[in-house]
Amino acid sequence: MDCTASAVSWRTTMSEVPLITLDPLATDHHGEAARMRRAGTVVRVLLPGGVRAWAVTEHAALAELVADPRVSKDWRNWTAVREGEIADDWPLIGMVKVTNMVTADGVEHQRLRRLVTRAFTRGRVEDLRPRVQQIITELLDDLPRHAEDGVVDLRPHFAYPVPMNVICELVGVPVEWRPELRELVDSTFRTNTSPEEVLATQSARHRLLNQIVDLRRDSPVADLTSALLAAGEAGAEALTPEELVDTLWLLLTAGHETTLSLVLNTTRALLTHPDQLELARTGAWAEAVEETLRWDAPIGNFLARYPLEDITIAGVTIPRGEAIIAPYSGVGRDQAHHGPDADRFDLSRAQERHLAFGGGPHFCLGAHLARLEAVEAVSALFARYPGLALAEDRLSPVPSLFSNSVQQLPVRL
Repeated sequence: MDCTASAVSWRTTMSEVPLITLDPLATDHHGEAARMRRAGTVVRVLLPGGVRAWAVTEHAALAELVADPRVSKDWRNWTAVREGEIADDWPLIGMVKVTNMVTADGVEHQRLRRLVTRAFTRGRVEDLRPRVQQIITELLDDLPRHAEDGVVDLRPHFAYPVPMNVICELVGVPVEWRPELRELVDSTFRTNTSPEEVLATQSARHRLLNQIVDLRRDSPVADLTSALLAAGEAGAEALTPEELVDTLWLLLTAGHETTLSLVLNTTRALLTHPDQLELARTGAWAEAVEETLRWDAPIGNFLARYPLEDITIAGVTIPRGEAIIAPYSGVGRDQAHHGPDADRFDLSRAQERHLAFGGGPHFCLGAHLARLEAVEAVSALFARYPGLALAEDRLSPVPSLFSNSVQQLPVRL
């Protein structure tokens, strides 16, 4: 990236950069992403509430951006937030104003990440495989009980409880608290919420997370919450109360919402591409999940970075302190990186690097766990129900700029 443009030149350039209004209901997610790519490597976007940001639409430029130390992850470096232009009832606020490793830079990011890394080593994740398989088997056994006229919705009865149970057991969330947690996560990720719902959700999530902390402080067990509390008592790696609560929130949201969408998106892709399903049945389940991560990634758009100085990308200068969106699912279909057939779902393609799990120092810690859960879930689903078929062709997308998936996936077992 070239950072030589003057203030005068970026003002001139800004007026020429296309402005695209993002649909908070995500009614045409991939069509919108394609229009953004056609408009340029860098475009301006209009978020709910008339909030303006930038988007980097091509894989190569975005991969460079997320590794650039001149851009911050800390929302406190967003001028609009710092100057009070973003209210606490803004629909996207729950994905922005948090204090954990996702919104930290440099040494602070390393400190917060280091505390959690131990739970997500490849060996630790592999140790979870038998429990993941057990959860999946129990849910598959139970699916017919949820069928109405032979049709069952895989979202609430399979794709959601697999990662929710895994991450809640890892973090230490009691079973009876999980339905409320799911409602709070769903409200946070949706971008069509009212100001009243936004405020209520933020209040409720702090209450619930503090209850988890209090529970594990009084009754520690072998879970992540207890481990983080113990690290705090040791002194050197202590988290502030805000950091602890928001770190738990990150683990619980990222630990199930994205995997839920990955299981749904992979299942839907295979059901709508019978030739690729046959290829997957030969043992290419991991390839099916990986191709879905590229072709229909669970995260659509993410408020990713705030420049610490003016930066120039593809001839467009983004001023210091403005927000930059990363359209992760959109760059998965960038033809410049993935070839002229990037819009095609193809398990046999040569797998180029994708950005479904982000990049740079903030690459997703839970990537291996998400892949493991998705491969185990999808392969077991099709093995148990080999005649699985979609019950509806028209599926409603999740009304979210963040989550890229469907609100339901009705199938005939």
